[in-house]
Amino acid sequence: MSKLAIDGGIPVRDSKLFYGHQFIEQEDIEAVEDVLKSSYLTCGPYVEKMETALKQYTGAKYAVAVSSGTAALHCACLAAGIGPGDEVITTPLTFAASANCVLYCGAIPVFADIDPETYNLDPKSIESHITAKTKAVIAVDFTGQVVRVREIQEICHKYKLIFIEDAAHSIGTKYNGQMVGSLADMTCFSFHPVKTITSGEGGAVLTNENGFYQKLVLAHTHGITHDELQMEEMLHEGPWCYEQISLGYNYRITDFQAALLISQLKKIQRFCNRRKEIVKRYDDVFSGFEELIIQKEIPESNTCRHLYLIRLDLKKLACTRRQFFDAMSAENIQCQVHYMPVYWFPYYQRLGYKKGLCPNAEEIYKGILSIPLYPKMTDLDVQDVIRAVTKVIEHYRK
Repeated sequence: MSKLAIDGGIPVRDSKLFYGHQFIEQEDIEAVEDVLKSSYLTCGPYVEKMETALKQYTGAKYAVAVSSGTAALHCACLAAGIGPGDEVITTPLTFAASANCVLYCGAIPVFADIDPETYNLDPKSIESHITAKTKAVIAVDFTGQVVRVREIQEICHKYKLIFIEDAAHSIGTKYNGQMVGSLADMTCFSFHPVKTITSGEGGAVLTNENGFYQKLVLAHTHGITHDELQMEEMLHEGPWCYEQISLGYNYRITDFQAALLISQLKKIQRFCNRRKEIVKRYDDVFSGFEELIIQKEIPESNTCRHLYLIRLDLKKLACTRRQFFDAMSAENIQCQVHYMPVYWFPYYQRLGYKKGLCPNAEEIYKGILSIPLYPKMTDLDVQDVIRAVTKVIEHYRK
């Protein structure tokens, strides 16, 4: 048995491999350079081009590009009319923004539990948390696997709720052959650097409903319109006139960010294919370890995975998760944990949320680690990850 690097042994590799990383190529750099040399850095033509590209890729009728995935979620909540006193059901196993966006509107996040095998929201738990105050469901495609869309749509139709899909992880994923982005009432994307494609920072909201679209446009541009059909005053001095007709925010994305996203979107199939190759390699190896529990997928999801989680069966290992994490780091494989249940954070505790709300999410959180997964990884990188996981398991195996 090889000696762990944390105990003075030789690490499996010389340089650090992180859990996620952008993949920027020369054509991406040139796309941004072209905009930087143009007349418009923001409020120019590339944002509309980005929105058109996203519509063409997903099949959605409307797209609104915004400054981040968080901004996308906030705009979706505003467009849904979520406000004080409303309740919105979401998952605890997510980044804080999936629930914070509800708080931004003065509403109340309600945490339903997750399926213990897929780690996505359990439709039965969603339905059990619905009250007369429930306005919407924000369902997160955790790790890139799409949620149980049909079941959630049926619940939302039954109770007249708005279905917002938090697809920050799942661009490129299909549900029964239909692209994520065209499934829910509104779908929110994130283009952070560790996501499948990136604009540096950025996001978008997609919808098939014109009513939502009009509200999204206002929400991300201060509530200001140049559209005379929306203006409330009949007489205007000239074409420079605009009106603020609602309270919105400055959530615009820049043209150079949009240009980067357009360039990246042209390569998304290659990126997704590489992610799938790595996931298959991991699955083939790690499914043979009784010390690991592998996330399962529903057959309807053709997944472009953003994250790859290994879940430690700590009853079969003579270590804690922290010890496993530190041992992997010493081997130069940098893991991460996605995510601590949102309602465990001190801010949510002060709002009155208590531990124990979602037993499945809390149990799964105790053992999960995200290992490196991104298209820039070489076959040797992938093998280094496998070697490190194997080495650490063999050392701590009971």
